[in-house]
Amino acid sequence: MNKEKLWSKDFIFVSVINFIITLIYFLLIVIIGVYSVEKYNISTSEAGLVTGIFIIGEIIGRLLIGRYIEIIGRKKTLSIGLLLFTITTFLYLVDFNLIFLIINRLINGVFMGIASTATGTIVTKIIPASRRGEGIGYFSMSITLATAIGPFIGLLMSKYTNHQIIFIFCAILSVIGLVFLSYLCVEELTIYSEEESMGKFKLSNYIELKALPIAFIMLNISIAYAIVLYFINFYAIEIDLVNTASIFFLIYAITTLLSRPFSGRLVDKKGANYIMYPGFILFSTGMFVLSVANNSLMLLSSSILIGLGFGNMQSTIQTIAVKITPPHRMGLATSTYFLFLDGGLGSGPLFLGIIIQVIGYRMLYIVLGFLILTIAVLYYFLHGKRDYLLR
Repeated sequence: MNKEKLWSKDFIFVSVINFIITLIYFLLIVIIGVYSVEKYNISTSEAGLVTGIFIIGEIIGRLLIGRYIEIIGRKKTLSIGLLLFTITTFLYLVDFNLIFLIINRLINGVFMGIASTATGTIVTKIIPASRRGEGIGYFSMSITLATAIGPFIGLLMSKYTNHQIIFIFCAILSVIGLVFLSYLCVEELTIYSEEESMGKFKLSNYIELKALPIAFIMLNISIAYAIVLYFINFYAIEIDLVNTASIFFLIYAITTLLSRPFSGRLVDKKGANYIMYPGFILFSTGMFVLSVANNSLMLLSSSILIGLGFGNMQSTIQTIAVKITPPHRMGLATSTYFLFLDGGLGSGPLFLGIIIQVIGYRMLYIVLGFLILTIAVLYYFLHGKRDYLLR
């Protein structure tokens, strides 16, 4: 029996678009704080506002568009989001004042949230149902690659060029995304009035309630991952492994890229539990290894373990969210998944960063390692024991 085709033109194009907008996001996030300090002579806390307000905008965008994406149309939503994301990316070249930069960062984040929610929804329709786990795994590679390559390019360019050149580069990338969009064909879904209540406020109009339990798991594990993402360089300075830390996320990305094809197929054939339970163990072990790392081998070993664990759970949870949701609410399910992912990545450093000052990095990584194992038990009750129904 022949497999349904996965690598179609449209699948590749929507993955490239998603890669571009995510690359721009991670490229700018590593340089915008330094730029704002140098340009406007502000404090590091104010620079943190310039950096972090983008994520607030992204969450707003996802929350607003999840309800309307199927009604507006998937491609039209992506077109609006990507076009306005491109315009606000060009506006980084306009030098008015700090307030203008902060507002533009917020709006840029809103349209990033709209565009990336649209790409995540479109791809669920393009992927054959029988290969959904595998397809979402491959699609998620666009995010994994961008999270590794974006900061690398941003830091490299900041060493050899000025910030204006970096902004121009990002603007050109966004235009390239629009070019790919012009060739993208999307099959739209017909929405009937009885399927969507548009009158009064209801939580279900903004959040996919069926996806909430698994999204809550995503929130918790992404909080743990955020401490690695945002503080690895500080930890590396403390343990004198700065040079090794520079390739930490590159190794993470390579590990995830190599394992995703196998994990995605396993989800389709055996179910999500075959990835999730080993994922919890690998992620937890990675945190324990990170907590005792005192040489390059141990630091990079933790990167591999975290890539095998969190990297594969991330795409598997998205697959679960889509599978348990009716077709006409896939946009809301995708939005809900990313809302909780972004919420964890955004909130984790805020309150765990305070705890670091009390117990230190090593002890926090140990605590998080045990917390991840606890979340595995929670996963069993929220979804794991019912996973066989999705096969």
